[in-house]
Amino acid sequence: MPELVEGKVDWKGRTAVKGKHIGGARTALFVLAPFGFENMATLALAVNLTTYFNLVMHLELADAANELTNFLGASYILSILVAILADTYIGRYKAVLIGGCLELVALVLLVIQAHYPKLKPPPCNVFDPTSHCEKIGGISVVLLYFALYLPAAGSAGIKAVLPSHGADQFDEKDPKEKKQMSSFFNCLLLAACIGGAISLTLSVWIQDHKGWDWGFGISSIAILFAIIVFAIGLPMYRIQVIQRTNAIIEIIQVYVAAIRNRNLDLPEDLTKLYDIDHDHEAAMETEFLPHRDIFRFLDKAAIQHGSLVEAPNPWKLCRVTQVENAKIILGVLPIFCCTIIMTLCVAQLSGDSRNFFQGVPNKSGCSWEHPGLNVASPLAQLQTISVQQGLTMDTSIFKSFHIPPASLPVIPILFIIIIVPVYDRIFVPFAHKITGIPNGITHLQRIGVGLILSCISMNVAGFVEVKRKGVARDHNMLDAIPVIQPLPISTFWLSFQYFIFGIADLFTYVGLLEFFYSEAPNGLKSISSCFLWSSMALGYFFSTILIKIVNASTKDNTRSGGWLAGNNINRNHLNLVYWLLSLLSFFNFFIYLFVAKRYRYRPTNPK
Repeated sequence: MPELVEGKVDWKGRTAVKGKHIGGARTALFVLAPFGFENMATLALAVNLTTYFNLVMHLELADAANELTNFLGASYILSILVAILADTYIGRYKAVLIGGCLELVALVLLVIQAHYPKLKPPPCNVFDPTSHCEKIGGISVVLLYFALYLPAAGSAGIKAVLPSHGADQFDEKDPKEKKQMSSFFNCLLLAACIGGAISLTLSVWIQDHKGWDWGFGISSIAILFAIIVFAIGLPMYRIQVIQRTNAIIEIIQVYVAAIRNRNLDLPEDLTKLYDIDHDHEAAMETEFLPHRDIFRFLDKAAIQHGSLVEAPNPWKLCRVTQVENAKIILGVLPIFCCTIIMTLCVAQLSGDSRNFFQGVPNKSGCSWEHPGLNVASPLAQLQTISVQQGLTMDTSIFKSFHIPPASLPVIPILFIIIIVPVYDRIFVPFAHKITGIPNGITHLQRIGVGLILSCISMNVAGFVEVKRKGVARDHNMLDAIPVIQPLPISTFWLSFQYFIFGIADLFTYVGLLEFFYSEAPNGLKSISSCFLWSSMALGYFFSTILIKIVNASTKDNTRSGGWLAGNNINRNHLNLVYWLLSLLSFFNFFIYLFVAKRYRYRPTNPK
């Protein structure tokens, strides 16, 4: 008799069968490849868009940078909405296909607009003060913004749902498949980094040498491949049954009911808390959770007073399982908050260098803005600081080859590509022999290791910056022009901080994805991925506030008017910013230890 996969169906709605609906590592490949292709497409956009808006569409640099951050912010916010729709109404695999198609249509529109002169302003040197460049307007600007925010919605769908759909291919009750699920999340980061590395090398080269239409065209092809590969796997997928109820509303109902029942006394026998019959639920519900002795104030939402003749008002009386789901989300929130500081550190080590060093010729002959000009937003500043360091240094690999400025962020990505297989194939088996834990260490231990490593990486970054500025000072090059007048110090000095932070990325972000997915109620599995994207979005948002506070607090103590004021990185105090982040990360780590020690994992779903 075929073995059924509980709670999963195939793409036609029939109960999934092991063997026929393979699931596991083989099927996960049809998820990993699209995730890599999608990251290849969207990272190319993040690299290209600010310069494209500025040089081609003639937007002011500040407006161009803001449009990029608006695009990224829209992707993060929309991911939550798409995740809710996927879990509640349309299903995860349909959300991925719809998101991919939206992104493909939008990228094709960008290709068309970049190719045809009538759909963009006449060519003009935006850096010549005597020129009067015509900004994009009319129907062309409508096309631009439509083509910009459509891929934001599409990307949100893929990023929010694809990790959860991939994890759905593994049966958590099967020890072998549960172990494979941990490897899947590691490979998810690997796939994203491989796609990112191709984007930062091939896509950048094509854009520089062939033009913007070719650059957007490569992104379009990447998304097309993502859709095709994902669709090929449809007959093999194990698909989570759509809940048909809004899990977020159910959690809100718990808080409302608990407040309404705040004056009621909890029964001594907690088994008398309201819940529908377990056997009946096993037949009709997807999960049943036993009562746990935490967050007792929420238990009042399940106090049953009087006999029930008809279905109770869910805003006054909630099931125990519903209350336990609310407890899980409440317990996860402190863990989520402790990861925001790390994103502040991530912002230091990523970003698009072109936002700053325009005016320096690139290979295609376009000039980027002169470094002396004032630049856009503090967020863009914090994102690009490490890349700015690299642009002042010697970027040569061989005598005749230099790393293109826009490709500098590929260095930490390459480190992660190397680290992931080592972690998954060497560290995990070794740690498993010591701890007996299938994944080597627990999710919370993994996140904690990443947090302390991010603290160490910021310390190392500070010392490397002291070394770099010392070279500039010793060679009287404090006012040297980046790229054109490189300092006699290799950009590979940055590899130390990149390497440590790459390991921190592997531990923390992959640990977070796995932790949120494992702990989230069945109706919130897709939304669990959004915890990570939301953490990153908040981290970038707070980076803006941090830079403003730092510059305001230090403007009277520095010649430049603040630790990161001005555009000459050789004369500001970036090392102090790194050490400040290290200190914040250190305190954040101890807060995390306090929170993690008290966290109680959700019980295994008994049926």
